[in-house]
Amino acid sequence: MVDIGTLSLVVLLLMFVLLAIGMPLGFASAFLAVVTLYLKFGDDILFRSFGQGPFNVLGQAVYRQMVNYVLISVPLFIFMAALLERSGIARDMYSSLNVWLSRTRGGIAIVTSIMAVIMAAMSGIIGGEVVLLGLIALPQMLRLGYNQNLAIGTICASGSLGTMIPPSIVLIFYGLVTETSIKALFTASFLPGFMLATFFIVYIIIRTQLDPDQAPLPPQEPGAPEGNEKRLMFLGFVSRFGMWITGVLTLRALFFTVTGNNVITEGVDPIFLGMVADIPWLIGTFVLFGVIMYFIVGMERTAKGWEMGYGLIAPIVVIGVVLGSIYGGITGITEAAGMGVVAVFTIGMIRREMTFEIVWDALLRTLKSTGTIIWVTIGAAALAAAYTLAGGPTYVANLIVGADMPTMGIILVMMVVFLIMGMFMDWVGIVLLIMPVFLPIVVRLPAEEIGWLGSVDARYVPIWFGVVFCMNMQVSFLSPPFGPAAFYLKSVAPAHISLTDIFRGFLPFIALQLLALTVLLAWPPIVTIFL
Repeated sequence: MVDIGTLSLVVLLLMFVLLAIGMPLGFASAFLAVVTLYLKFGDDILFRSFGQGPFNVLGQAVYRQMVNYVLISVPLFIFMAALLERSGIARDMYSSLNVWLSRTRGGIAIVTSIMAVIMAAMSGIIGGEVVLLGLIALPQMLRLGYNQNLAIGTICASGSLGTMIPPSIVLIFYGLVTETSIKALFTASFLPGFMLATFFIVYIIIRTQLDPDQAPLPPQEPGAPEGNEKRLMFLGFVSRFGMWITGVLTLRALFFTVTGNNVITEGVDPIFLGMVADIPWLIGTFVLFGVIMYFIVGMERTAKGWEMGYGLIAPIVVIGVVLGSIYGGITGITEAAGMGVVAVFTIGMIRREMTFEIVWDALLRTLKSTGTIIWVTIGAAALAAAYTLAGGPTYVANLIVGADMPTMGIILVMMVVFLIMGMFMDWVGIVLLIMPVFLPIVVRLPAEEIGWLGSVDARYVPIWFGVVFCMNMQVSFLSPPFGPAAFYLKSVAPAHISLTDIFRGFLPFIALQLLALTVLLAWPPIVTIFL
């Protein structure tokens, strides 16, 4: 038998070797699970005791992961993203955003970032966003003379926001592995996700204002509204859509009141915007939108604004269905994913875009992506269980805690590990392999010592750590040499754009991601403020 220290080193080195020679992570992890048990328990584990003892524990660990009900949401979100990518919903959304912001300096890059946020909030998938933005936004930015590095960085960094913005699949997996509330993770990641998107947009604005040649303005279209006229049209669009939303929410709250479903009960969370006390506010907001639309903007401008912003309606509806059903207490994560698929499919049918070819292609892509995730899940769950049986987590915990480092020093070491592993390994493997080791250590640390400008409540440490981990994975999607976003974009980029060009465009955005990560580490309350 091999001692746990040597075993840990052997497993780590073998993992890098197997990945370097091209073995898929799922198979490499499963193979190393067997190697771990063999080195720790001897050849009895493979022959005389096969199917019993530790091997049985491995099977149970894999089974627990595979039968988790929430796991069903993963292929549903992937399927929804595939349908969105092939339908015209995303293109219409881009066109509508472009109408409002194209004449702003750097406007098309800003539109790309905003569209990425909306796409992330619809499906939580990363790769499809980068490809879609590469197909829609990159040609237009290059045609208008945008700086190539700015265009590339904006598309890939913004397209990776699905890691942070709910319903992020990374957060779902983290919640599954660590048995943390996925709804709480979604709530906690809202502000950090939008903060990062804001960093991107502010950077684009500053960069293009300092050097206007980075983002030339497109020519003015004849008859297109400008200045205050365009702003009033936008206000009209917002007011009309706001009336629809507040009207529906008012009817919903009235329904809950009549049926008695919104009675305040101890231990039960109140229905979001569905309580009796919410009705006057909803009615007042409805009236306010109506006053703005009829008396300030005017019906003619509102009608034009509605036509200009029509492409935003379908995405907002999908977001409302998915996240609204979760936070409205209507469904859980899995059911919300299913409702999102139904919403996208229904909208596609109404728009007469949902052909058999699109659905079939989306199903095939879902099958391929889900198959990859499932194999990684099986292998990584087996390796995590084998390493746990060998005493690995205890060894690592004693090694780190015994190093006599301050709390934030320990956490910074973990961040470095995440960043390095993110350069070479898929996020699924990192969640399944590293979290069972790191999270128990973090939970044992003094909660009041976490952060420099504020601390985190001990109850929320797993949630805070999950959001911080997702921010790390956000960096990993851009990090050379294997940043997935680069390869996604390369698959649809013009031939003259090389991988070196793409990675060069990432650099300022990686710096912004690291800045956002620093904010989460320094000021943990930004994660837990809404919990």
